[in-house]
Formats: sequence, structure tokens, C-alpha cells
Amino acid sequence: VFALIVFSCLVGEGYTNLPSSSELFCIFNHNEDACRYGIGIGVLAFLACIFFFMVDIYFPQISNTTDRKYLVLADLCFSGLWTFLWFVGFCFLTNQWSWTQAKDVHIGADSARAAITFSFFSIFSWVSEAAVGP
Repeated sequence: VFALIVFSCLVGEGYTNLPSSSELFCIFNHNEDACRYGIGIGVLAFLACIFFFMVDIYFPQISNTTDRKYLVLADLCFSGLWTFLWFVGFCFLTNQWSWTQAKDVHIGADSARAAITFSFFSIFSWVSEAAVGP
């Protein structure tokens, strides 16, 4: 859910333009990489959640213990990696937002703050997934 919120905030109002121009730019200090990073990890996290949800549904039908072990290890490693990537994303978005000038933000400030906030919340949700596991 957090990944969808970050993704939708950045896609919906993460790009803006000046009143005198039709060229879009990222609201985070005009840094396109900040918006791309947030959108990228949001989409990939959502797809990974769907995949691991499907694995959890079919997990009781998997009789091979080796396959089960590899699936659990993959879930654990992915959750650890994604915890780190959300932490990097939170730091990156926060840093770029702190350098953003107020005159450049006409619309989308609330969406930018929401993307930063839910990036922070995502860190804890992925840590809990890595700690608890399947």
C-alpha cells in the first residue's frame, strides 16, 4: 500500500511546470532522478508484493523442502534489500526536497511530503517483513 501511495504521489503531482513554460520538471529540486527513483522502487515493490503474496498462497502446496527454503530465503533477501532501497529513497527525496526552492513549488507540495512520509513508513514495513519472514 505504501509503495502505491509513493508511486501515485510522484506520478500524479511529482512533475510540474512553470506558468510561463510547458516543460515539465520534477518537483524535487528539478532532479529527474529523484522522481524516477521513487516511481521505480514504488512500482517494483508493488510487483514484488504481488509475487510474494502469490508465493504465500501456494506455499502449502509446495512439497519440496528445498524449494520452500529457497523461496523463504528469496523473500528474506528481497525484504532486506528493499528495506535498504527505501531508506536510500527516503534520504534522497528528503535531501532533494530540502534543496527545493519555494518559488518552484506551485502545486504538489503535499504530494511531495506524502511521498517522503510514506517512503519512511515503507522502511519499517519492509524491516518487519524481513524480521518476521513468511
